[in-house]
Amino acid sequence: MVASGAEQARVDLAEAWELSPSVALRPEPFGALAYHFGNRKLTFLKRPDLVALVRALASAPSVASALDIVGISARQRAAYLDALSGLAATDMIRKRAS
Repeated sequence: MVASGAEQARVDLAEAWELSPSVALRPEPFGALAYHFGNRKLTFLKRPDLVALVRALASAPSVASALDIVGISARQRAAYLDALSGLAATDMIRKRAS
């Protein structure tokens, strides 16, 4: 799920992001499967709170707000930002247009 350093897209806390329109999420007991119909990538979201975070991005004014909405603690934020950056690198999520 995570791209190498040069390919890794960085997700900034102050930016607004969303699930790419080409991506479908299928709920699973472990979290969800994310399938990108454009690049045919399949990604396992292995934590229900990561799925909640990805869904919250669409309505939150920023990534920081989405993290607050889902209840991700300050201690866990770096790991979730890394996960979001991995999703951005494969176009599962994208910056939301202003």
